[in-house]
Amino acid sequence: MIKHIVMFKLLPQAQGRTAAENAALALSMLEQFPAQIPTLREFRAVVNAPDAPADNCELALICTFEDMEGLNAYQIHPAHKNFGAFISQVRASRACIDYEA
Repeated sequence: MIKHIVMFKLLPQAQGRTAAENAALALSMLEQFPAQIPTLREFRAVVNAPDAPADNCELALICTFEDMEGLNAYQIHPAHKNFGAFISQVRASRACIDYEA
């Protein structure tokens, strides 16, 4: 199994929305992934807790794939590409780790 964890720090303002608004929009896009992307075995998208430190990342994805081939198929899937086009316009930074579980 391959775990894929991605965290995003969002810009305070982008595309006419606040970071919280963009996080909510991103979350609504991400919630569709399990029905759209067949190689996902487990999927979770979460936003930072309201009372957590403000310098935390606002959004994280926790994904599980059968193998690296499944992760690679996810990376090029149109739903993921569409999300990537959106998030790249509203993020300040991204951190990612892929590991064998």
